Amino acid sequence: MTTMAEFAMCADCLREYKDPENRRFHAQPNACPVCGPRLILVEPETSATASSSPPQTSRAILSRVADLLRAGGIVAWKGLGGYQLACDARQPAAVEELRRRKRRSEKPFAIMVADADVAASLCFVSAEERDALLSRERPIVLLRRRPGADLADAVSPGNPTTGVMLPCTPMHDLLFRILRERFNADPALIMTSGNISEEPIVIDNAEAEQHLAGIADAFAHHNRRIHTRVDDSVVRVVSGQGMLLRRARGYAPQPVFLGRGEAEVLACGAQQKNTLCLTRAGFAIPSQHLGDLENFETLRFFEETLKRMSRLFHATPTAVAYDLHPGYLSTQFALKLHNLRRIGVQHHHAHIASCMAEHQLQGRVIGVAWDGTGFGPDSTIWGGEFLTADYLGFERYARLRPVLLAGGDSGVREPWRVARSYLLDTFGTVPDAPRWSGMAAPERLRVIDAMLTRRVNTIPTSSAGRLFDAVASLIGLRHTVSFEGQAAMMLEAAADAHPDPAPDPYDFALTGASPADIDFCPMIHQMVAGLEAGQTQTHIAARFHHTLVAAIVEVCRRMRTDLDLNRVCLSGGCFQNALLLAGCVESLRGEGFEVFSHREVPANDGGISLGQAAIACEQLRHSI
Repeated sequence: MTTMAEFAMCADCLREYKDPENRRFHAQPNACPVCGPRLILVEPETSATASSSPPQTSRAILSRVADLLRAGGIVAWKGLGGYQLACDARQPAAVEELRRRKRRSEKPFAIMVADADVAASLCFVSAEERDALLSRERPIVLLRRRPGADLADAVSPGNPTTGVMLPCTPMHDLLFRILRERFNADPALIMTSGNISEEPIVIDNAEAEQHLAGIADAFAHHNRRIHTRVDDSVVRVVSGQGMLLRRARGYAPQPVFLGRGEAEVLACGAQQKNTLCLTRAGFAIPSQHLGDLENFETLRFFEETLKRMSRLFHATPTAVAYDLHPGYLSTQFALKLHNLRRIGVQHHHAHIASCMAEHQLQGRVIGVAWDGTGFGPDSTIWGGEFLTADYLGFERYARLRPVLLAGGDSGVREPWRVARSYLLDTFGTVPDAPRWSGMAAPERLRVIDAMLTRRVNTIPTSSAGRLFDAVASLIGLRHTVSFEGQAAMMLEAAADAHPDPAPDPYDFALTGASPADIDFCPMIHQMVAGLEAGQTQTHIAARFHHTLVAAIVEVCRRMRTDLDLNRVCLSGGCFQNALLLAGCVESLRGEGFEVFSHREVPANDGGISLGQAAIACEQLRHSI
């Protein structure tokens, strides 16, 4: 019943398999070097003479791979859930060449090392982070890099953290043993997903040689089929507790108990960091991370995962839940399904419901949902929301006061556009100083300023993610980004580098009602004054983070007074930020709140499908 069915057991393995007293009794993957899977090495650029007699034994193949990596080559490596691209993380030329070939300009790479001691030589590793590294799931763990760690700068450019994992298959373990033996050193290898950026990970031998031909110098195949395409999971430890940033290998598809009736529902998730979720017998079963639904290949991956999970868990959905954003491919897929009840779920309501479901909360809660983008019922872009919510519905109590986003998605890729919007919103015009005229080419600045002033091709947004982008641009950290969240990551790193004691928060105002507006214009005014006075980026970044925590605590206090609620759920991609999350949890608990944040499913859009599923099950239970 496994992908090992194609390998007939030899006499010794069959004897073990049939012996009730043997530890391998009825062990489905039982195999040995005689009857099990075989490694295959393909080097397309070798000469006909060399390629006609490739190394045959596993050790010979792994030794050749070790030599290629040591020589600065890039190897496509067939792992557990798909191909990985490997190179020596200590060789700048190799890492930069991998970036060029993979078309991944700045997004950090993860590395693999032999054991936790090697990880500790390169990064600071707490007891909790060590436990995460050594856990059976073997995730990538985000660690703070040690000063002077001998890794190429291009591994994680401009980022003080590095994703580190330990060997997660016997093949990896054997490779590291051979590298140590042959070169008398502790290797550190890039191990990144085997794909072209934004496409699903490759799983088939022939497909790998076709799709990765322009990237890999050699292919380390084996002849066992990969049944389920799955990336590596990613974990970050905050305040001593691990939280999943990407739920995949090792964690999915572990079910989450819902206890909200027996309805069988398909939840289609969001556009970014997509997962789907099925419910059955009171449990929710989120899929592995599927990626961003922005092309045909990823949509096909979504469909194949749905078929596989439906078959595996004997699920036959009678309803489909989906995001309200009409442009999401997940939403369009849901609306094309026939004979299923359709249940649209607002994005930020789903965020809060996912946190509630993970902690099995009942009744209403204060929900703080902060992220980059979510479609609101008023057809504007939400993202800095304070909700009162249960599974049946929500009300919007407060939000970040909306500013204009010029040019739609272009504003996400170019934070300087949002910075200009905040400057115009605060001062009525952009202050006359060289720092503001250097954000982009003069003609582009004039066009965007005109769009914002005349409200042409703009949309209001309350997004907290866009506020992070704006501040990163205002203080000169980043005016454009090459991947989602880059500016916010740099802003967090700058704040984290600021020495104690922490600076006091900036001023902000809370005005109006239904919903109330958090007005950060006073903060922007003080930031600009600080920049003119020569304050450092780290000082302003740290003060900005403390301001956000102060604003969240202040709104939650008012909600408790007005609504008699004391439980707070924190969700949305902004709460992947360790400073923001730890600051909110500590401050809110200090005020007597019960605080809940994500651990088992991501706070980002990877958790949306769980929230959609919980909401849909509750609506069906009440026949709404």
